[in-house]
Parts: sequence; structure tokens; C-alpha cells
Amino acid sequence: MATSKYENLRLQYKIWFTDETGNGLLGDGKWKILKAIDEEGSLTAACEKLGITYRRTWNDLKSIEKRLGFALLEKNRGGVDGGSTSLTVEGQRLIRAFDIFHEQMDTIMQDHFRLLINELTSNGE
Repeated sequence: MATSKYENLRLQYKIWFTDETGNGLLGDGKWKILKAIDEEGSLTAACEKLGITYRRTWNDLKSIEKRLGFALLEKNRGGVDGGSTSLTVEGQRLIRAFDIFHEQMDTIMQDHFRLLINELTSNGE
């Protein structure tokens, strides 16, 4: 059986949204951070889980909130077990909507990638 010269091709892509000036607002990276905060209940734990720095992540998320015009995070300081960070209702809506959008786009991208490979392998191999 002949192997395709395209068998090593893998589809990789990133999704991100910008503001009207082209500055990034939300993409796969921040989506993963917000999901990790929601799962871990803590920005610190989310940063540790993802191997990213707390300060930069905090500043990035605050910048996004400012540009979106609404809060994504609720931060609770101190307490017996330390502080916690959770997503606001809007933050939860945003990640749920991004989850759905991503699932739909993943399907479309995979389908069209298969079409691309079929086109490549049916013409000239």
C-alpha cells in the first residue's frame, strides 16, 4: 500500500477575537485560563496548572475586562483557606459561548481539512 506524501500533515489553528482596532481580546489562551480559573477556583492554582505567571495573567485579564467593559473575575481575598477567584456570570457565559463556538469550528475545520487532503491526494499522487 502506497503512503501519501501528505500523511504527516496535521491541522493546527488558533482562534482569537480582536477589538475594532485589531488588538487581541480573547483567544484560545485566555479561554483556557478562564476555564482553569473556573475549574480551580483560584487564579493562582489556574496559573500553576497552566505553567504561566500570575502577575502577567492578572494584568492581561484586567486589561481585557477594561476593553470589554465588564468584569470577568470576582476576587475574594484572605480567609482561612486563602483567597479565591471565580468567574462572574458574564465570564461564565463567555467561556460557555466560546466552548460552543470552538466545538463548531473544530468540526468545520476538521471536515475541510479532510477535503483538502482528499483534493491533494486525488490529483497527482
